[in-house]
Amino acid sequence: MSLNPNHRLLKAARGEEVDKVPVWVMRQAGRYLPEFREERSKADFFTMCQTPELACKVTLQPIERFPLDAAIIFSDILVVPQALGMEVIMKPGEGPVFPSPLKMEDVEKLAEACVVPEVLSYVYDAIRLTVKQLGGRVPLIGFAGAPVSKQS
Repeated sequence: MSLNPNHRLLKAARGEEVDKVPVWVMRQAGRYLPEFREERSKADFFTMCQTPELACKVTLQPIERFPLDAAIIFSDILVVPQALGMEVIMKPGEGPVFPSPLKMEDVEKLAEACVVPEVLSYVYDAIRLTVKQLGGRVPLIGFAGAPVSKQS
């Protein structure tokens, strides 16, 4: 099933008039859902990001609960440094940590950018699976960032 081009979020994005402001829930908000916490008790954060079926499942949870205007793919900007070969760990109560932070002289040690799409294929798989599961009910959106946005 294809997405309705007259969906509220898409109309708003095109600058068209909508009946009300589109609403969606940031990915982080899902952690307050009991069904998310149940999934999280079975798998660590990056396993959830790297397993398309789990990423899809938790992406859909807010949509199943609330009348939202978009779903947000469950992923994280930190999968990019991982794909480049950096170690990122999630420390309970602290958040993401780089045990060996990147120094300018280490840049050449990073994986070639051309391999990143291959390494991140699980993100593409999660997107395809989630779009299929949404069946055109709402648009699927995601967020992207870059090192500059993380530093500013």
